Amino acid sequence: MKKIYRNGLFMLAAGALTVSCAKYDITDDFYASPDPSFSEPYKDYAPIKEYIDRAKYANMSLGATLKVAEFNKQELAHAAAVTNFDNIAFGTSLMSGTIINEKGVMNFLDMKDLLDHVEEIGGEVFGSPLVANENQADGWLKTLTSPIEIKVSTIEDKTVDYTTMTEFTGTSKKNTATIKEKYDGNDNALSIPKNSQVYIVEDFDVDPLGTYTVTFYAKADKDVSARFTFADNKIMEKGDHKKFDIKAGKWVKLVIEAKPAENATNGYMMLEGNKNSIIYIKKVMVAHTPDNHRPQTEQEKKDTINYALNAWCDGLMKINEGRIKSFDLIDEPIDTKATLENGNYDIKHSESSIFWQDILGSENYAPAVARIASEAYQKYGGDASKLRFFISESGLDEQKKFESLRYWINLWDSKGAKIDGINAKLNLTYSEDGSKQAANEASLNTLLDNLASTGKLVRISNFDIKYQDAGGANVSAKDITVEQRERLANYYGEVIKLYMSKIPQDKQAGICKGNMVDNSDPVGMWSIDSATRDWIRNATYKAFCDALSGK
Repeated sequence: MKKIYRNGLFMLAAGALTVSCAKYDITDDFYASPDPSFSEPYKDYAPIKEYIDRAKYANMSLGATLKVAEFNKQELAHAAAVTNFDNIAFGTSLMSGTIINEKGVMNFLDMKDLLDHVEEIGGEVFGSPLVANENQADGWLKTLTSPIEIKVSTIEDKTVDYTTMTEFTGTSKKNTATIKEKYDGNDNALSIPKNSQVYIVEDFDVDPLGTYTVTFYAKADKDVSARFTFADNKIMEKGDHKKFDIKAGKWVKLVIEAKPAENATNGYMMLEGNKNSIIYIKKVMVAHTPDNHRPQTEQEKKDTINYALNAWCDGLMKINEGRIKSFDLIDEPIDTKATLENGNYDIKHSESSIFWQDILGSENYAPAVARIASEAYQKYGGDASKLRFFISESGLDEQKKFESLRYWINLWDSKGAKIDGINAKLNLTYSEDGSKQAANEASLNTLLDNLASTGKLVRISNFDIKYQDAGGANVSAKDITVEQRERLANYYGEVIKLYMSKIPQDKQAGICKGNMVDNSDPVGMWSIDSATRDWIRNATYKAFCDALSGK
């Protein structure tokens, strides 16, 4: 064990000992000592998770959000997380969009390393969403649902035989083409003057997905070149309007492949650019090969997406081996821009991306995901009695959005979905403006009351609070004063105590911190020392400890 964790221990031993003054629970013989960079009066606090009264709050847990790569480094952030928190969430890092490439190859190497390590140290992971509308394996899903290749035959569209014509009745855009009688022995030919624009064939239907071949024989009095446009689309080569050479005194067979312009409605081939000579043409033949693909039927798409869902859940749960026991089943399903006839918000739909619900059905996709993931979880050794699925959603302080989520959860429940809880993503602010802060607190109280009323497990995540001054401007981490930090910390404590008092103890699925350390905002329980880059416990650390202990 010493070898595998050497980096993490080195960071602690090398002066970044601000993580904890207590045991760094990885080896049996390593203890982190207090560090001089601890600022009074917080150096004597134990790891935060130790302040939860497990006898009274048996289901309560404390989580932190971290990136997989950051955790797998086993350095400072890793040490802070495993020492102070019960579990770790990895955001979008363990979602299909990160793991599956467009060919369907699943790369679970980072996840396996992570889970093996977490299992060895006795930690827990909260699973990333199984399905969502973002961070999905979009390339793979588009490949799977792309049109199916079929056998097609070439279609002859039009033939114009100038050898038997006595009058040209086609279109001359510039200079007029004529029929030259008995030009080549007994045969007539189309005669196109210099510097002309003449449709050598026209008026045939256009297949926008077809590939066309125009075949004809041409001859000139002098060596000359010509350019061609097919159904509004210039025949190009290397970014230029391609020139086709026609030799003097010799019939040249030209075979030109072309596709019509995107919005073309009339099929034609126009010759232009013959500066040096008249050009003569015998017979022109147009044929096309239709697109050799057809769209999948609705049933085929449904079968394909069912296959994809089974493959994804099977691969995920095979690596998991029952170690992750709680997952977000679906992430942020509610669409606040679309309303149902009953007044609730619809769930999200898309015309450009592959959304699971668009193919499996709005009412049926949550039950399908829950069933398939549960079966895969048990297949690979998971204990069904410990498996928990949550629906995660943001913005639930908006009453209509909350009511809409409850509507959909009840509907999915009635269809047999396993939905154990709601993972409410918070977006909190502390304001120095008294009226604004009163509104913030009232909104939070209503949200927690609403969540408790569902009878589901309740987890709150993204638990970061921004600080606004009296004018409504955000206060940055580098500018926040000691007094402001104290007010912010007190509000963190109030939120924790409200959660623990309003959510029934048997429904408390825990609180997950969004950021452990300050970023540009003062959202961390640690601040970063500008000189040493050490993590320094701040008042929010104390607020967590005090609130969890019931102070």
